[in-house]
Amino acid sequence: MDLSYSPEYEQFRVEVKQFLEENWTDEDRNSSPPPDGQAALMGAVVRTDDRATEFRIKAIERGYLYRHIPRAWGGGEQPYDPLKSVIISQEFRVAKAPGEVVGQGPSMLAPTLVEHGTEAQKAQFVRATLLGKIRWCQGYSEPGSGSDLASLRTRAELDGDFWVVNGQKIWTSNAVDSEWMFALVRTEPEASKHDGISYLLIDMKTPGLDVRPLRQMTGEADFNEVFFDNVRVPKGNLVGPRGKGWIVSRSTLKHERALIGGSFITRQTFNGLTMVAQAAELRGEPVMKNPVIRDRLVQLETRLLASEYNGHRLLTLQARGEEQGLAAMVMKLFTTQLSYDISKTAMDVLGDRGALGRGDFNTPDMGMFSYSYMWSLGILIAGGTANIQRNIIAERGLGMPRDAKK
Repeated sequence: MDLSYSPEYEQFRVEVKQFLEENWTDEDRNSSPPPDGQAALMGAVVRTDDRATEFRIKAIERGYLYRHIPRAWGGGEQPYDPLKSVIISQEFRVAKAPGEVVGQGPSMLAPTLVEHGTEAQKAQFVRATLLGKIRWCQGYSEPGSGSDLASLRTRAELDGDFWVVNGQKIWTSNAVDSEWMFALVRTEPEASKHDGISYLLIDMKTPGLDVRPLRQMTGEADFNEVFFDNVRVPKGNLVGPRGKGWIVSRSTLKHERALIGGSFITRQTFNGLTMVAQAAELRGEPVMKNPVIRDRLVQLETRLLASEYNGHRLLTLQARGEEQGLAAMVMKLFTTQLSYDISKTAMDVLGDRGALGRGDFNTPDMGMFSYSYMWSLGILIAGGTANIQRNIIAERGLGMPRDAKK
């Protein structure tokens, strides 16, 4: 196994470093605010101030950001090259420079619009979304229609030049802070459940739309429920053909699971666990001297290394232009379960102090793992529950027969 880069790519790395040195100064790096809440767990540089926007525009012009998005819609429009994308990500992270804006809009909606949207929709939304000027939420899950998304019941009926939307969405991340929603609605109630769904873009300021935060055990309200009472949405906000929103949504879900999966943040979380274990004590002895804890740490890092090497495998397949197949399908399930197990081990190491909140100096981790542990329970569900992921892997990846009830 050779994980080194060829001279061509090392030269590209030098070019990226030089760009960062010239356009993202030490003053910029030191003024970067620490990420908070969910963003902290994702390891994201989330700045969307004027200085960050100015830097992102320069980086896009150089082809370093949003390489898969055409320049006409605000992207870098570069030839497909996963190795260059990895180098850019690595060097931007080291420089603490704003990379691609993290969120459902840039990561999920923008590539979906490039693939399925009208010219007017691309012009109105893509560039502004990539720069973080429009914040989006995802209106998919409903009460009773979470993992079985195709059973959704929110209705949209065409009335002249408007769709009239009635129904409810739930577990809608960041809805209270979003300007727009991309949503699945049922437009053909008599059609089969997959064929009767359409994909709509909805302005969150539209009359009749009510957002109600859902308080979590973390003390925050990242999730919300959204109610639609005769919400009128322009007909031109339909993405893709009427009744074919399920096909459009599969593009979005593909990008969502890629957003949730990955090993970089899992490695950061594990490194935090080892630091806590080195600082904590158990019955007057350093935790790291406890053979049970050491064994758990070894098992966790073994799984983490397996995930990281599978990431190298996926990168190699990408670079060769080969299908990733089953190796890619397992990433979301594997990394979210591992992240939970790491956080659970940290809570066991901390003991009673694991119950202290963030910012409390009476615990070695300042209360970060109590938040991480509670949030990891939600990530196990986000983008499809663990059991749904196992079904997808079994049926689509391994070719096993579908459940009899289907």
